Amino acid sequence: METTTRQHWLSLLAHSPASRLAELLQQHLPPAGDISWLRRAQTGLVMLQGRSGGSGSRFNLGEISVTRASCQIAGWLGHGWVRGSDGQHAELIAQADALLQNPQHYPPLQAALLQPLQQELAARREQSARAAAASKVEFFTMVRGE
Repeated sequence: METTTRQHWLSLLAHSPASRLAELLQQHLPPAGDISWLRRAQTGLVMLQGRSGGSGSRFNLGEISVTRASCQIAGWLGHGWVRGSDGQHAELIAQADALLQNPQHYPPLQAALLQPLQQELAARREQSARAAAASKVEFFTMVRGE
């Protein structure tokens, strides 16, 4: 598995609503006894860094709360990180990550989980872009007659 592929699905899972993720993932989850929790959901702070001008020197922008969880399913280790304090969301991401790494589970989860979430995320971003474009204000300067 490529690192970029895993990064993509972890990002997609983190940007999806927890309720929708639970709905799509529920039928693919093993029984609770088959999930070994290495770290149940824990909330903490992470320092965000910025760069001057986007590429200059780094500076501390501020702190953000994040929640993380880790589990093991059938020998596959899954990790979940989410912005905020939603422990259930982080645990769902960890479970999905462990299942997606298993070659037997990846194809059905690709079709039943990742593709619908990707389409919904694209639709939300499109709607947000349209809303921003609708409120765009263009300024211009009129030259006084000379």
